[in-house]
Parts: sequence; C-alpha cells; structure tokens
Amino acid sequence: MAAELGVRLSKAFSGFEASPVAAASLGQVRRAAMRDGRRVAVKVQRPDIRERVAEDLEALADIAEFLDEHTEMGRRYEFGKILEEFRRTLLRELDYRQEAQNLTLLKRNLSGFDTIVVPAPIDDYTTSRVLTMEYISGTKVTALGQVARLDLDGAGLAEDLFRAYLRQILVDGFFHADPHPGNVFVTEAGKKHLLQLLLAISEGRSDEAVTVALKLGEARERFDEPEFTRRVADMVGRHQDVELRHIEVGKAVLELGRVAGDVGLRLPTELTMLGKALLNLDQIGEALDPKFDPNASIRRNAAEIMRARLLKSASPGNLFSSILEVKEFVERQPARINKILDVVASNQLQVKVDAIDETRLMTGFQKVANRITMGLVLAALIVGAAMLVRVETSFRILGYPGLAFILFVLAAGGGIALLLTILLKDE
Repeated sequence: MAAELGVRLSKAFSGFEASPVAAASLGQVRRAAMRDGRRVAVKVQRPDIRERVAEDLEALADIAEFLDEHTEMGRRYEFGKILEEFRRTLLRELDYRQEAQNLTLLKRNLSGFDTIVVPAPIDDYTTSRVLTMEYISGTKVTALGQVARLDLDGAGLAEDLFRAYLRQILVDGFFHADPHPGNVFVTEAGKKHLLQLLLAISEGRSDEAVTVALKLGEARERFDEPEFTRRVADMVGRHQDVELRHIEVGKAVLELGRVAGDVGLRLPTELTMLGKALLNLDQIGEALDPKFDPNASIRRNAAEIMRARLLKSASPGNLFSSILEVKEFVERQPARINKILDVVASNQLQVKVDAIDETRLMTGFQKVANRITMGLVLAALIVGAAMLVRVETSFRILGYPGLAFILFVLAAGGGIALLLTILLKDE
C-alpha cells in the first residue's frame, strides 16, 4: 500500500488500524486517521486480484460461448453479451479512481437530501488500487434493535431513501446498484420509460407494462409477443388478491426480465440491475418501517420526478443546443426554398411514389387471360371430339372416328403443354 501511495503510512496517516473492519472479494477496508485529524476509511485492493479476475473471465467466456452455440438456454439469454456487460462493470470496479469519481458525482446528485450522507473521497490518497474516503460511523439497518427503532423516524428515512433512489434512476441516470441492507447504515446525526414501467407495475396495469417493455427491449427473430403479453398479465394477476403495498416492485421487475428472456425479448441489462436495487430497497424500507409502502412512494413521487426531468431537460446547455439547431434550420431555409422554386419554375418537379409495379401487374393479367383463353379452346376441342364420336364415318383410327380421335389428341397435348408451362415458368 505504501508503494501504491508513494509515501510511508506513518507520513500519510496519524493512525492506521491493522485489522480490517470489512472485507470483500476484491479488497479490504481499514479505519485510519489523517494528519489533520479527519477519520477516514481506506479500501485496499487484494494483491494479484486483477490477474485472477482476468483468468476467471476468460474461463467464463469459453463457457458462455459454448452455451450460446450449443444450448437453447444460451441462444435464448445470450450469456456472452451478459458476461461482456459484467466484464466491463467488474473492470471499472477494479479501478478505484473510477469509484472515487462515482462517489463525487453521487454526493453532488444527492446534495438536496439532508438525511442521506455520501462519503467524499480523499483524492490525494486515492489510486487505482487504494481508495481513501471519509469515514461515516453508523449502525447497519439489519443490526438495529427494537429500542433503537423507537428513536428513529423510520417512515421518514425509508421515504427519503426511496425518493433518492427514484431520483438517481429516473432523473440522474446514475445509481448505486447494490443497496442491500448490509450496505446501508443509519447515521448518528437514512428515465421516462423506466418511470412508466415502475408506475405500471406498481399499479397492476399489465397492458401498459407490456407496451413500455416493448419500447425498452429488442425483439429477436423468435419473439412471441402474444405469449409475452399473456405471461405479464398472469404475473400481474397473481397479485390481484394481494394488498397493493405488499407487491414487491423489484421482484416484479426481475420476473419481467426473466419472462422477456423466455419469449425472445432482450431487455437492457440495466433493467436487471434496477430490479435488484428495488428488491433490496423493499427490504430496507421494511427494516426501517414495517408499514412502509414502496408502491405508494412511487406514485407520490412520480409528479416530482417528472418535474425534475423537465427542469433537467431545460438546463442552459440543452436550451443552447436547441437554439443552435433552430439557428441552423433557419439559415438553411432560404437556399432550400430557392432550390424548390427553381425546380418548379423549370417544370422539373417530380413526385416519386413507391407503389406497385404496373408493368409486372399487366404482365400477370395477360398471363391469366391467356390461360383462360387456352383453357376455353381445349374445352371446346374436348366437347367437339365427344360430339363427333357419335357420327358414323368410314375414316377411323384405332377403331375410333378419325376426326374425333384427332381432336382428343390435340386437346390432350394442349392440356399437357399448358400444365408444363404453369409448373415451369409461372411464379
């Protein structure tokens, strides 16, 4: 770690705990104190973890490729694409400088929430393998006792947390994807189609949920839309006898993704992350306030979310961009109008209509008319031959009246020729 920071620990910190306070697959976290007295948490990446991750990803890529090529489940879910998204996410997590930037952005986005604290990174003591950030003391939500809950405004904290996540997801487009109860502490001092989808699911409107999912997803060749509609309606119908506040929106979003994969609709990977985040939020909300209704929170905050989206779209940058587009449109109009007037004045205006091919259509009609005419002639020959059979004559062929026999042969030959022409030449 000292080599990574380029300074001895005793120079960088006035105190550094040897035992980690938390550990994960990629690194460990230790408490420390800066020279100026600030308490910080230092996350240190495990040695050789990048090489091990690269080897594991390569092995998983071989497995995903095999499943995609040789199994129905692989062709349905496309594990290779899922693994590629996972690989990009994991490689970003291995660069702690990216995590520091994410903390800064998240802290700025949530600055309007007084009850939510995001630790700020210490940039001078952060590298790709070491992340130093403010230390926020608190108690895990899962560790709160009954007595401690009495001193908390659980309903208010749950509402603020849920509202903050809705803002992250639907306005900022940047959210913490793993808010499980072990990652959320109680401190001592708690986009358009996505919003439509959440509202549709939270209110049990399956038709609208299907419509929005189709806008979000990418239909493959084998996509079965009627089956998708039926299964989503069945999923929503299972909750009809359940109180609305007990419907788990996160679980419903994850189930929607599974159903879409089964019927050939590829939904964005972010939707799975959204479902996982909402599922964990449901659990946190229940831990803070057993009576908290996440579905009601979605509906309460829908208007505020839409207002925030409109204000964001009306930012100076967006307005300036729109003004430039209008300016460009106006500047080009005189030249375009002059060009149109010149074409009209010189009688060169042409209107192209992409319609049927008249020549091919007339050729088809002529073929039909010819077939009908030839069929009538052959029918006349057969009728005439049948009538001549009854006429007594000395001219016979194979014991039949000669003229009738000749007409039968001509009719048979013409019929065979017509049949061969139809089979070999007609489309």
